Amino acid sequence: MTLWSLKDNLMFQEIRDPKLQTIGQKILDRQRLNLEDGLALYGTYDLLGLGMLANYIREQKNGNQAFYIVNQHINYSNICLNRCRFCAFGKDPEDPLAYEMSLEEIENKVKERINDPISEIHIVGGIHPTLPFSYYLDMLRRIKALRPEVHIQAFTAVEIAHLAELAGKSIKETLAILVEAGLGSLPGGGAEVFSSRIRDSLCAKKLPSADWLSVCKTAHGLGIRTNATMLYGHLETAEERVNHLLSLREAQDETGGFLTFIPLAFHPKNTELEDLSGTTGLDDLKNIAVSRLMLDNFPHIKSFWIMIGPKMAQISLSFGADDIDGTVIEERITHMAGAETAQAMTREELLHLIREAGREPVERDTLYNKIQGRI
Repeated sequence: MTLWSLKDNLMFQEIRDPKLQTIGQKILDRQRLNLEDGLALYGTYDLLGLGMLANYIREQKNGNQAFYIVNQHINYSNICLNRCRFCAFGKDPEDPLAYEMSLEEIENKVKERINDPISEIHIVGGIHPTLPFSYYLDMLRRIKALRPEVHIQAFTAVEIAHLAELAGKSIKETLAILVEAGLGSLPGGGAEVFSSRIRDSLCAKKLPSADWLSVCKTAHGLGIRTNATMLYGHLETAEERVNHLLSLREAQDETGGFLTFIPLAFHPKNTELEDLSGTTGLDDLKNIAVSRLMLDNFPHIKSFWIMIGPKMAQISLSFGADDIDGTVIEERITHMAGAETAQAMTREELLHLIREAGREPVERDTLYNKIQGRI
């Protein structure tokens, strides 16, 4: 079977890059892509050819569906001990822009959207130096008391390691306690780039990459699903990106617990790397497409419209992405780094965005169960 035999039903155009032709044949032969292939994908001049390959895999896995979720984000505090150089969100306690939400304020945020058909509340914050473990447990319990039907996706692997220290428990014991309080799954933040060179330079205080993976594997062992991310567009090389993806793929082979991968575009404004230019549309589409092709064992690739904008998110649905996240409502982390996108999108706007891209919108919950009775 040749790549070109798929042209009629997949609307393939001629792929110009010979390296992509070779990779396309590997894909059809169900051979795994390796480091060399990943570098060829990042290095190609044939963006449309790359998109065609990624779209082929995307449609093999998810057809014409494009998933979205009606969700709410709560960033409970931006006070953070790590102070990563690429982050505009984290602040020292004495910074005039530092904030810390009380449990009552968090409750009020939930009450503000109490009549919205939200299926997920997404919670992340900084590594706070003084908040006690009980604060995080009470947060989960109060939200669950207000909205028992809602799935809570909360606390990155970095935060989980911090909470385990606060609790004086193992990662496994800490996760079990959090689940009992209402935790449903973990978001994918904090992975950044696994390269020790990058981490030593940009986020030396952050949880090491091996420990990030260990937290996720422990969660998977308890039946807790997680997401995964990669922050691209700063000081990393193409090889460091590919090795990051290969590490995630290896972990997924072991546990099968990752739900989706989200490439995160770096926004330099208000960070220590403000002299960098940020990502281009070419960078964004390449990272989505390469992720879809390298992460053959991940069921979903998410294009986070908050980070790359609604229009680029639309295009990404033909470059490997099958998910554009959701309504979000008051996202702070990316916007403090200069994002010019809106902080929320209505369900109707998401439906229009997906349909305009020629895809079939499917509302999902956090675990990718389809919401019955709504498109």
